[in-house]
Amino acid sequence: MIRRVLPHGMGRGRLTRRPGTRRGGFSLDWDGKVSEIKKKIKSILPGRSCDLLQDTSHLPPEHSDVVIVGGGVLGLSVAYWLKKLESRRGAIRVLVVERDHTYSQASTGLSVGGICQQFSLPENIQLSLFSASFLRNINEYLAVVDAPPLDLQFNPSGYLLLASEKDAAAMESNVKVQRQEGAKVSLMSPDQLRNKFPWINTEGVALASYGMEDEGWFDPWCLLQGLRRKVQSLGVLFCQGEVTRFLSSSQRMLTTDDKAVVLKRIHEVHVKMDRSLEYQPVECAIVINAAGAWSSQIAALAGIGEGPPGTLQGTKLPVEPRKRYVYVWHCPQGPGLETPLVADTSGAYFRREGLGSNYLGGRSPTEQEEPDPANLEVDHDFFQDKVQSAWAGYYDYNTFDQNGVVGPHPLVVNMYFATGFSGHGLQQAPGVGRAVAEMVLKGRFQTINLSPFLFTRFYLGEKIQENNII
Repeated sequence: MIRRVLPHGMGRGRLTRRPGTRRGGFSLDWDGKVSEIKKKIKSILPGRSCDLLQDTSHLPPEHSDVVIVGGGVLGLSVAYWLKKLESRRGAIRVLVVERDHTYSQASTGLSVGGICQQFSLPENIQLSLFSASFLRNINEYLAVVDAPPLDLQFNPSGYLLLASEKDAAAMESNVKVQRQEGAKVSLMSPDQLRNKFPWINTEGVALASYGMEDEGWFDPWCLLQGLRRKVQSLGVLFCQGEVTRFLSSSQRMLTTDDKAVVLKRIHEVHVKMDRSLEYQPVECAIVINAAGAWSSQIAALAGIGEGPPGTLQGTKLPVEPRKRYVYVWHCPQGPGLETPLVADTSGAYFRREGLGSNYLGGRSPTEQEEPDPANLEVDHDFFQDKVQSAWAGYYDYNTFDQNGVVGPHPLVVNMYFATGFSGHGLQQAPGVGRAVAEMVLKGRFQTINLSPFLFTRFYLGEKIQENNII
């Protein structure tokens, strides 16, 4: 197989050949004849270095049906469902491009790992219910032959949300929607709250909602590694690199009201290799933008948002990185093992961490308090002084309505989104991955209708506000 390696910023150039390939019916005995082959090539091409024999095993393939930009839990979930729903084994070639193979700054590994159904929008509730079922049966979905079973260390202690007098009516309305969608959530008065959780100070609390089933927290790193292991067993390819360019074709079309629009189709992705100036072009049919907090940069590479303001062509993907702190502290006399994840009226939250009387938590900042996302340094004064440790991670924050963006772009017709979940992408990844795969393969959402999450709402100004973002 002939591979192409292009110096960054240049056109197609040097040809390379992978060790052990055949040509003209003659099989190379690689280990024994390397020096002999080099001498022969040098004799044919005097004065030229023998760079035809470079190792290209680290490069992505020249062709892939689907290129997924972002190898976090959302990107891996899309890859998983594409392979599970393909018409026959091996029908779709999928490549996942991830720039950080250590996942040291990935949102997945830095998450607190929560899952709940206490949202205000039916779509978010349905997604989390789907994910709860997926996680509960994780080894039915992600089992790999001869590999040990996954242990997500799921703690089913639930979520406990507290509301003040001014937010009580909204909480009642939310719980009504949650119950209609099948979530097991109870409302509790301050007296009932004190009765069940004597350690809670109910001053200023008018009402509480408590998730009684399929809520709690789990090990996000285990889910990430389990998905990665499974999709590799299904034939998904991985590449460590950064997408730097898209090549696309354009077609001018007229809308029903005779307005001209330009439709684009990406046909090649350029992947810059790690610690190198070289890039590899990958021809593709579909691009999935699952780049998390950096997904707007990937969208901009495709020309999304470059048109005049106020037009569909000029509508940008409103997703940006927002930094969130997580603090860990020790409290020997703190609440016991059945303590739920508690979010109080101020927006602060906490949960138990392990069995050693340790707790972790934090709170979302106001718009005025938003920290600089340029790095993941922790502001230890933001929460409280007496903490054992702390870390920071990124939200892929949708500044428009704090909800996910799912499905195709209306003008860059073969770029699909799985991003912008503003802190609940981890828990909704299984359902989102299936939804995107259904849209790619079937042309419509089937399991959960996520049409309200399409990109077009940004142009139309149709917010679908989620009220319960922690």
